[in-house]
Amino acid sequence: MDEETGLIDRLRRHWQALAIVALLLAAAGIIAERRLSSGGDEQAAEEAATAPASPDAAKPDAAKPDAAKPEAAPPGAPDASAGVASETVMVDARPAAVLKGQGKWEDAAKTLSGAIAKLNASVRKAGLAVNGRTIAVFTKTDDTGFSFEAMAPLAAAPEGKVKLTDGVEIGASPAGKAMKFQHRGAYDEIDATYEAIAAYLDEKGLDTKDLIIEEYLSDFKGDDAEVNVDIYVFLK
Repeated sequence: MDEETGLIDRLRRHWQALAIVALLLAAAGIIAERRLSSGGDEQAAEEAATAPASPDAAKPDAAKPDAAKPEAAPPGAPDASAGVASETVMVDARPAAVLKGQGKWEDAAKTLSGAIAKLNASVRKAGLAVNGRTIAVFTKTDDTGFSFEAMAPLAAAPEGKVKLTDGVEIGASPAGKAMKFQHRGAYDEIDATYEAIAAYLDEKGLDTKDLIIEEYLSDFKGDDAEVNVDIYVFLK
C-alpha cells in the first residue's frame, strides 16, 4: 500500500470528525443528566451508611468467584473488517449525464442530494432514457471538502448533444476493476462503513486508486434518511 493517504482514508477521516462532534454533544447531555440526579444519589448513600449491616455483607468477593469473571472473547472473534460485505467486480463504462460539483464535509448529504435532484431534472427535461441508478464519483478530497461528479447512466448518448441545462454535460462513467461494498442505513452513519472498508483493504493488502463511486439504490434525501448505497473502490 502507498504511504500517502488515499481517497478512502481521507473520506473515512472526515466522516469520523463529524461523528466525534455528535458524540461530544451526546456526552454533554449525559453529564448534565447525572448532575441533576447527584443530589438523590448522595441521600441514598447516607441512608445506606446508617443501615444495619447484612450478614452477607462481610463476605469477601472471593466467595463468589463467578460473579467477578469477565466473559472471555470467543476464539477467532471478528475484527473491524469482518462485518463488511464485499465482492470483486468489473465496472463497465456507460454513457451518462454528468454534473460536476464541490462541497464541504459538514454539508455532504445536502450537497450530494441537491446535485442529484438537479441532474435528474435536467435529464427528464431533455427526454433522455435513464439506464441505472444515479451515482456520485468522488474525484478529490482535502481537509475541508471534496470534489465530485454526479452521474445519471443513460441507455444511449444523445447524438449531436454534449450539453444539457443547468451545467449538465454528456460523458461516461468510470470503468475498471473494483471492490464492491454495501451501506444500509442513514447517510450520516456511512463513516462506520468506510471504517470497515479501510480495515478490510488494509487486511487484504489491496492497492486502490483515488476513485470511489457511491451508487444510490434508494432515494437520497439527507443525512438522517435511510439510504441503500453500494460503494465501489477501484483497484490499481
